[in-house]
Amino acid sequence: MRWGEELATAWSSYLDAIRDNIRLDPASETEIVRELESHVEDRVEALRESGLSEEEADRTCVRMLGSAKMVARQIYEAHSQGTWRQVLLASVPHLLFALLFVLDWWQHLGWLSVALTLTVATAIYGWWHGRPAWLFSWLGYSLLPVAVAGLFLLYLPKGWSWLAGAIYLPLAIWLLYWVTVQTIKRDWLYGSLMLLPLPVVFAWSLAVKLESGFPDFSAQSLQTLAPWVGLSFLALAATVATFLRLRQRWLKTVVVFLSSLLIATMIVYAAGARLGLPDFFFLILAMSMLFLIPALLERRVRHYKQTLPG
Repeated sequence: MRWGEELATAWSSYLDAIRDNIRLDPASETEIVRELESHVEDRVEALRESGLSEEEADRTCVRMLGSAKMVARQIYEAHSQGTWRQVLLASVPHLLFALLFVLDWWQHLGWLSVALTLTVATAIYGWWHGRPAWLFSWLGYSLLPVAVAGLFLLYLPKGWSWLAGAIYLPLAIWLLYWVTVQTIKRDWLYGSLMLLPLPVVFAWSLAVKLESGFPDFSAQSLQTLAPWVGLSFLALAATVATFLRLRQRWLKTVVVFLSSLLIATMIVYAAGARLGLPDFFFLILAMSMLFLIPALLERRVRHYKQTLPG
């Protein structure tokens, strides 16, 4: 193989490695890589004009740029900070559900229906319009109807609940898996951010014990806890806002992890005797899975892509 062909392959692999580690939206990635290619061409041309051979100029340029992961990290830190508009859009679903409980609107089916319809519609819109950074907060809440439908299955006549569960549960798991995989193609941290509301809702469901038939489950208990429920959703909004404004990826990871622990502690404290120490550890485990599952799925997806021919 000639040097030129080897160099073209090397540059292609180098740029592919940068793309895999940038973790920005596709439109930004395409523009950034195009600018990088143009910058490399200009630098190589300048080195050639300075008297270096073609091979020396190419090698010098690669050495000056550094490793693909380092370049990708620098690009990420330069372009990953979300705008205040993105922060506001990403925080809205958390603020919306916080208001439902702070203002006791959760007791009115109409308000709940409006909130869920708005959430699902916004998630669908964002999904088909480039999957911007603010979308992933909405996706988590748009999966809540799936969880609610699962709760209804518990109160079907005996025998029917098992049959419905056998059909519904695999479909629900498949939907959650598919959405998560599509999300982590951007970044597994966005998968964690998307899933974050689900264990929070599940934990509050445990706190009210679901002692009565759905949807009349321990309404008095939920009414007592409603301000705390609203506060937990406000904490989620603060988490998302901080996440989007940070540049360093490791800081984003720390924020999501510490926020998970804080919210879990808040729920157990507010629930009092309703949740014990085993429940607390179970909740911590569920929150930890927010990191483990998306990270492992991303690793599996990347490994699968690398094994594809060509």
